[in-house]
Amino acid sequence: MIFITVKFTVRPERSDEWLDLVDDFTRATREEPGNLFFEWSRSVDSPHQFVLVEAFRDGEAGAAHVESAHFKAAMDTMSYAIAEIPQIVSTEIPGMDGWGRMGEVAPREA
Repeated sequence: MIFITVKFTVRPERSDEWLDLVDDFTRATREEPGNLFFEWSRSVDSPHQFVLVEAFRDGEAGAAHVESAHFKAAMDTMSYAIAEIPQIVSTEIPGMDGWGRMGEVAPREA
């Protein structure tokens, strides 16, 4: 599995529209056969920062994503809304095919 996390710092005047701006990109990526998940979150500490957590089946699926028309279109669109170059962590995790379960905590009755 290719696991990627990206921090996007958005121009303050574009922050409220960011999720709408990336909606087509998000939908298209989630439809890719090799996509495992593609999830956006907004930072609770920095209101103009969004974090993307995504994963692809393997390197081939990741390459197909980056070479897709919707990826290229999104990078162009995003470039007008970001305040700085995004920060990224990208790594391969052998033997994983999505989210695992955390072993340290489980739901209990109150």
